[in-house]
Amino acid sequence: MMAFPPELLAMQLVTGLALGAVYVLLAIGLSLIFGMLTVVNFAHGAFFMVGAYMGVFLYGLTGNFLVSLVVVPLAVGGIGLVVERFLVRPLYGRGIDYPLLLTFGLSYVFIEVVRILFGLNGLPFSPPEMLQGAVDIGIGYFPLYRLFLIAATAVVVLALWLFIERTAFGLVIRAGARDPEIVRVLGIDVSKIWLVVFGIGTGIAGLSGVLAAPLQGVAPEMGVPILAEAFVVTVVGGMGSLVGAVIAGLLVGVVVAMTSLFAPEMAKVSIFALMALVLLVRPRGLMGRAGLMG
Repeated sequence: MMAFPPELLAMQLVTGLALGAVYVLLAIGLSLIFGMLTVVNFAHGAFFMVGAYMGVFLYGLTGNFLVSLVVVPLAVGGIGLVVERFLVRPLYGRGIDYPLLLTFGLSYVFIEVVRILFGLNGLPFSPPEMLQGAVDIGIGYFPLYRLFLIAATAVVVLALWLFIERTAFGLVIRAGARDPEIVRVLGIDVSKIWLVVFGIGTGIAGLSGVLAAPLQGVAPEMGVPILAEAFVVTVVGGMGSLVGAVIAGLLVGVVVAMTSLFAPEMAKVSIFALMALVLLVRPRGLMGRAGLMG
């Protein structure tokens, strides 16, 4: 096997963390929705794609990347509220496959709508000028935007943790994830909690699309492959566990980055190999199904 200098290995590790940051954002949205609503949201990749296109449109309109980062998750989350209220909610209690099939079909509706509005070809999206270039991180020069992506993900994860663990509404979310019947007995309208959770989960998916767009550009089908990878991360971390989603997202990113260095042709395969290995050892994933933030 070819020997690599320690600096290159360390740089590839940081690259993996940046890639893992995108996986983390997607996976926590999936885990949040599944943990509370027990809905396997197959439209999650489509919300990711819609967020990327909204980010491109707003950045071109305003020239301000921060506006995209603020407006897009709110707009995509708003779409998520409509989807939950009028499409997903009538299917509760009919079995897990009904919302799954609905969101699967909905993802293709989103793709076709984007193709109609923006065309079949993808759009380039360069990082904003102030986040271009590279900085010295002690082991070499690393793209500034990727460092920003890691920092932004850390802020989102911390904010979500504080919201769920330190607010009264977060307490209701955690209680509803474990025993919705008890929450109903206490007089709380669980349907409103589900609505907000679905909106937050889809909003985070939209934000991840904006953040990932400068790394890969945007295209109508961009949410399809990343959805499969996000589900792998969710399964590896443990369905319904946000802590597991964070750990698994970073782990998968590092595994892909390191595999790309040693055996580039095996990079994508390594994701599924990792999932198989984890499920053989821990069938419920790294953090099991302990509920939100468990």
